[in-house]
Amino acid sequence: AYFVDILNSDGSGAQACGNGMRCVVQALAAEAGEKTFTFETVAGILNAREHADGSISVDMGTPRFGWRDIPLAEEFRDTRMIELQVGPIDAPVLHSPSAVSMGNPHAIFWVDDDVWTYELDRFGPLLENHPIFPERANITIAQVTSPDSMIIRTWERGAGLTKACGTASCA
Repeated sequence: AYFVDILNSDGSGAQACGNGMRCVVQALAAEAGEKTFTFETVAGILNAREHADGSISVDMGTPRFGWRDIPLAEEFRDTRMIELQVGPIDAPVLHSPSAVSMGNPHAIFWVDDDVWTYELDRFGPLLENHPIFPERANITIAQVTSPDSMIIRTWERGAGLTKACGTASCA
């Protein structure tokens, strides 16, 4: 087993990173000739594999929904909709995100319209650092486009807007 210490671009620690783990697997597979790997991370044990076609999969583990596990600063019995909003109380731009941990905290705002119409670069840093998230959080806007697909945009804590976030995809 390997230990992986993950750092965000701002130098802060991250407990988990799906895409980063895929990069590590690709490099180790090329160097060591192995195909299956076990990694110890701050978030726990992650298993990964390079497949014959060159694709790489990482088992990011079981999502954690308990408010202490995410963690949240206060108790929410149901973390599928926590009390958090962006904008005026009587007409919020975004509200009631789902909260989950995939090794790191995530808040997912579910929307019916185009995820690109939201100013994630403007409110992402505010939400990442909101007091409800004692360890900060990744902030995602998600639009379900069909029963088996969705479009997401993510503000990663410690990194900002990102083109891809493996743990957000899992969250």
